[in-house]
Formats: sequence, structure tokens, C-alpha cells
Amino acid sequence: MDVRTYNREMWNKQVEYGNPWTIPVSPEVIAAARQGKWSLVLTETLPVPLAWFPVDLYGVEILCLASGGGQQGPVFAAAGGRVTVFDNSPRQLAQDRLVAEREGLVLTTVEGDMRDLAMFPDESFDLVFHPVSNVFVPEVRPVWREAYRVLRQGGALLAGFMNPAMFLFDYTLAEQGNFEARYSLPFDATLIPEEDRKRMFGDDSPLEFSHSLTDQIGGQLQAGFVLVDLYEDVQNSAVGKLLPAYIATRAVKP
Repeated sequence: MDVRTYNREMWNKQVEYGNPWTIPVSPEVIAAARQGKWSLVLTETLPVPLAWFPVDLYGVEILCLASGGGQQGPVFAAAGGRVTVFDNSPRQLAQDRLVAEREGLVLTTVEGDMRDLAMFPDESFDLVFHPVSNVFVPEVRPVWREAYRVLRQGGALLAGFMNPAMFLFDYTLAEQGNFEARYSLPFDATLIPEEDRKRMFGDDSPLEFSHSLTDQIGGQLQAGFVLVDLYEDVQNSAVGKLLPAYIATRAVKP
């Protein structure tokens, strides 16, 4: 299966359906960001600590990696950043352009695969902001290698990702109180019955993949990053109330 093409079309449909991660920020959010009052999430609920960002975003070259949807890029731009939003879904990128046009912001949108940033020269960015999205690609280590390559020395990668243990369970059955471990890890949505996949994620949902902590955290370290901080976050689901669903990391290119 061509996962990239399939997930591009599914995320385009998610925009049509009004998935919460596809809804652009409001004018009020942009107005506040212009006044220096803003916050963003890498995961589901907890704001990223402001200490993870440069003190002043003015002129900072920021890559929003696999983070279309009109939610993060426009806020960075309103706060003074020079923003490029990179995403696999044309409809998600259109949400960023919608906010930019509505608010008079300048940002660049680029469609592509998060595992291949060949269109960007080495050391193009000061900050890479990568919210939970590598769950939609089968391999994560190329994401870290490319993020390292396009960052300047001293630049930071802020990343959010799924706890792989979340994929042990069938979400729908868990909501009914059945927490029996159903799947082995690493989880690969292309290898389970379509009926199971639709029950877990719904119709017209992107394919998901779990990645080990060896690949998520160890992969960053082996790409050359220095890990300087991390935190966990919860998910509003039956499984997500039992264990931390997400991990967010701050890693620096030395």
C-alpha cells in the first residue's frame, strides 16, 4: 500500500469532516499572539513550556513539520517568526493559507513527506516544531535525520509522539471496559483486518503506526541531537486515562 498517498487523501477528508486538528485558529488567537501572548501544544492538552522556545521569535526561521491545519504556523508567524509549514495534505496546508490571508500574515506552505526534506538546504531553520504526526508514517528515524540536517547549530527540535503502549489495545473495546491487550508491537494498521481498523479509528481515517521509544528517543540521539527535556501528556480516552498517551521532547543540535 502507498501509505503516503492514502494518508494524504484521508487527511483531506478529515478537513471536510471538521476533525479538531484541522480547524484553524481564531482571529482572537492571532491578535493575542501579535501582543506576545500565545501558547501551543505538541500533544493533546499540555501547553509546551515557553522556556522551550527562543525568548523572542522575531526573525526566527521555523519549520512546522507535518503540522498543517492552520493551528501552529499562523501563531508563530503572528508572534514574529519566519514560518514554513510542511505537510502531506493539501487541504491541511490550505487551512494555514486561509489564516494567513485572513490575518495578513506571511508564511510559506510546502507539500511533502516528512521523511524527505530534500527541498530544504542544510541548516535552513532555527526551530523545528513537530506535533504528534509521525504516527502516520511507517518509519520515524528518517524524520529525525532530516530534522537534524535542516536545523542550524544550536537549533531545537520540539517533537510530540504517541506512547507505543497505546497501541496494545482496541480503543473501541476499551471504551466498553475491555482492556485486553489485542495487538503486538510495533503496531501497523496495514496488517490488521479492515474491520478492526475502522472500529478503532473510524471510516476514512489515516493509517497509524506505533514506533518504539528506541526509535523515537534513541533515534533522535543517534541522529546527533542532545535531549534536554521531556514531558508526558494524557489523552481523553479510556486507554489514555490509564497511562500517559503522549511524550514531548526538546532536543538541540549541538
